[in-house]
Amino acid sequence: MKQLDWYFDFISPFSYLQSELLHTLPADVQINFKPVLFAGLLQHWDNKGPAEILPKRTWTYEHCAWLAHKHGITMQPPAHHPFNPLPLLRLCIALGITPEVVHRLFRYVWREGKLPTEEANWQELLRELHASPEMLNAPEVKQQLRSNGEQAVVAGVFGVPTAVVDNRCFWGLDSTDMLMAYLRGDPFFDSDAFKRAQTLPQGIQRNR
Repeated sequence: MKQLDWYFDFISPFSYLQSELLHTLPADVQINFKPVLFAGLLQHWDNKGPAEILPKRTWTYEHCAWLAHKHGITMQPPAHHPFNPLPLLRLCIALGITPEVVHRLFRYVWREGKLPTEEANWQELLRELHASPEMLNAPEVKQQLRSNGEQAVVAGVFGVPTAVVDNRCFWGLDSTDMLMAYLRGDPFFDSDAFKRAQTLPQGIQRNR
């Protein structure tokens, strides 16, 4: 049985879309769900999120709308984006990071278009999941989220969603087919072409 760590943040529409495709992975793959703070990864790797670059922001939402259409996934974005995902991440951890909780929280944002800052909607969700605000502030919950971020960095995760299997990262929704091929044992991953891609020397670097 393959072990797969799936790193995600509820702020990410690409994470939502891939979450809706995880059921297509081989049945013998065990998925370990790893909620992480995307902003922490961006800060560590000195990177910007797609919503922070104006033309890329527009393209991202257009692309996600197309991908949802392509895969037949219902998608209704929230009233604004980005937003603070910490309450959702902590709630997910407090409730045990089960697949059911992960999907429910993703759909809360990206299927129902709701945010944790919308008090009435948020309180309704907490009641539905039998959760309390105090659960989100538990020290062990906060520590688990920090630990997940540290594990992600060690694994080389720089964005979400990322699947890590056999110490190999598959980043983004667009890598889903590549991940599937790897899990099926596609011989390409032992080919000279793939090995050359791993060892391409670095050329010039732009000034910062």
